[in-house]
Amino acid sequence: MAKAKKKETLTPEERLQAVLVPDWEQPYKVPENWCWIHLLDSFENCTDSKKKIPQKEYLQDGKIAVVDQGQNLIGGYTNDREMIFAGNVPVIIFGDHTRCIKYIDFPFAQGADGIKVLKPKQFFNEKAFYYAFQTVDIPNMGYRRHFPLFDKYAIPVPPLSEQQRIVDRIESLFTKLDEAKQKAQDALNSFETRKAAILHKAFTGELTAQWRKEHGVRIESWKNVSVSEICHSLKYGTSKKSVSQGKVVVIRMGNLQDGEIRWDDLAYSNDEEDIEKYRLFSGDVLFNRTNSSALVGKTSIYRGDYPAIYAGYLIKLDYDHSRIIGDFLNYSLNTIRAKKYYNLVKTDGVNQSNINAKKLEHISSLCPILKNK
Repeated sequence: MAKAKKKETLTPEERLQAVLVPDWEQPYKVPENWCWIHLLDSFENCTDSKKKIPQKEYLQDGKIAVVDQGQNLIGGYTNDREMIFAGNVPVIIFGDHTRCIKYIDFPFAQGADGIKVLKPKQFFNEKAFYYAFQTVDIPNMGYRRHFPLFDKYAIPVPPLSEQQRIVDRIESLFTKLDEAKQKAQDALNSFETRKAAILHKAFTGELTAQWRKEHGVRIESWKNVSVSEICHSLKYGTSKKSVSQGKVVVIRMGNLQDGEIRWDDLAYSNDEEDIEKYRLFSGDVLFNRTNSSALVGKTSIYRGDYPAIYAGYLIKLDYDHSRIIGDFLNYSLNTIRAKKYYNLVKTDGVNQSNINAKKLEHISSLCPILKNK
């Protein structure tokens, strides 16, 4: 009878056969030429506990990168060459509590406690193992205590010849995702600029030029009007302290976002006198008179979602509904022209700027409004 081969003389394929997961334990079906193995049998634990560098000893710059379970690939640096990881790279860095998995293909030193250095076995392409490892749904738990439980998890293993093709395909698709993400971010970054450009076109007549041409309406029918001409009054809100629970919402400056009211981080009032005096009605426009230099002057329209009053850092514009609609007034107070005016007239204090009602009433805008009113 032929003697069994020693473990160290087994080929990668023979080693793989020795650790296969039985059919009844496999999480799902894979191609016929693939197989399943227990996660604990897929790597060697190369962690060297004696060479871990405490976080307090990290350097901001140095010759050797320190890798830990932080969000960044590199947590810090060291110049201690004796602490450099002695194993072969690439390896996988796995974090204890953050489920942080990093692929490292350069010389490094081990960071603070909380990481394990894993080297995939010979039947795994290192990059393929790195991606496959990320698909295993391992709960966040103390790695040292629960390390043996890795044997309860399984990992799929394609043939070595196929693994590199899979890696290439993954990275090609990830590149496309990164490009799409960048385009989306660029669009978000240009959002305010594009929004301002649309408002500028709207209040110079450019946005509706084609409609006026088709309907024989001349731009001369528009008129420059000030806030004082179209508002009966400008009213400051309540100065009384709000509470965490109550009958009606107290809209504060933080609730004014992008021209609308945001209904989160709310405060309330139970004061019957204030509720009657400062009650808001659908269509009311609110102006933020006190805020940081960048945010003072922001404006939003109340649409009656919830019963509400408004706080003292806000001004309610009681406008003539027969001459202008609330949305139009709200947009006009958020134009580049309006913001330039706010920047000129605001009074700056410590961390805050202010625009009082007297200054607000003088702002004007070109509006399609009846001249004989």
